[in-house]
Amino acid sequence: MNWRQKDEQVALETGQPTIGILKIAALAIPLALAACSSKDDLDDLALNDTPPEVLYNEGLALRAQGKLAPASKKFEELDKLYPYSEYAKKSLVNMAYVNFSRGKYAEAISAARRFLTLYPGNEDAAYALYIIGQSYFRQMPDITRDQETTEKARAAFNELLQRYPDSEYASDAEAKLRIVQDQLGGKEMQVGRYYLEKRNYIAAINRFKTVVIHYQTTRHVEEALFRLTEGYYALGVVSEAQTAAAVLGHNFPDSQWYKDAYSLLNKGGYEPSEDSGSWISKAFRGINVF
Repeated sequence: MNWRQKDEQVALETGQPTIGILKIAALAIPLALAACSSKDDLDDLALNDTPPEVLYNEGLALRAQGKLAPASKKFEELDKLYPYSEYAKKSLVNMAYVNFSRGKYAEAISAARRFLTLYPGNEDAAYALYIIGQSYFRQMPDITRDQETTEKARAAFNELLQRYPDSEYASDAEAKLRIVQDQLGGKEMQVGRYYLEKRNYIAAINRFKTVVIHYQTTRHVEEALFRLTEGYYALGVVSEAQTAAAVLGHNFPDSQWYKDAYSLLNKGGYEPSEDSGSWISKAFRGINVF
């Protein structure tokens, strides 16, 4: 049974989440594993001269048994006793994985970042970035709250895709990044609507402009174009209102938001009409939003 199968078996038997298989050389070393039956045994281990390969294999054994908390402690002890050793390097990646699986996201991020700092060119660097991105992703709040964590998830996934576009984690990172982008676009829309309700049209327009420029491929862009029509029309900047409506109609002709925009302009005697020199027109030039 290989390590991928073992991870899947552990996930099924223990209910622990997994996010990928560690690509670590020589994970299994044929050594007799010393069974640890209590916390005292683990504490005593830090005081003796147990070889690093024994500590590492004991950590792997605990991990395979689904005993993630003691496994994490074992890897931490190895890192403290034998820093910068080959086994400490492997332990850092395992610490990140185990802590993520336990929902200890801050600890997972810390271990993964330390690994990247010490071993930036290592073959497991892509995996460490993936753990960081996933850890932030799991903590994303709803759009009514501050999105600092969501921004950090985006940064980690973007770094992963830029540095390791062909890694086995790239596909899932791209999928997660689309969700992250949608959430960040949703936050801009929420704030923009608030300003629109307060009739602070310039502040509202700036938020909707952000959506149109930076979150153009999210589901929020249709409403953002309609809200731009509303905001500009309320300010009396009719040409920009007409352009927003025209771009909306061109890209989403069957959208209810376009029908609403058309109706709003029509009541004032206007129709959608695109000004090719408008920032709205330029933002969509050459972009397929479908």
